[in-house]
Amino acid sequence: MTFRNVTIRNNVGLHARPATYFIQKANSYRCSIWVEKEDRRVNAKSLLGVLSLGIVQGMTVKLIADGDDEAEALDGLAALIDSDFTE
Repeated sequence: MTFRNVTIRNNVGLHARPATYFIQKANSYRCSIWVEKEDRRVNAKSLLGVLSLGIVQGMTVKLIADGDDEAEALDGLAALIDSDFTE
């Protein structure tokens, strides 16, 4: 199990379209992935779960991955976030 803290920089945070891109990317990996904000942890492959966190611009969240491709998953998701979801 590995994790990485990332800061959401795009204007709308993880809402609507960016959240959809994030979930699609998360679902491309075999490992289990979670998003943690403060004391809540949700499945990163669940649109409702991710939206329920209410992640807005400037928030830092923890991405947690566990499985065979965990490092690749964290790298890919962090790159998507850093690109402001333009990938």
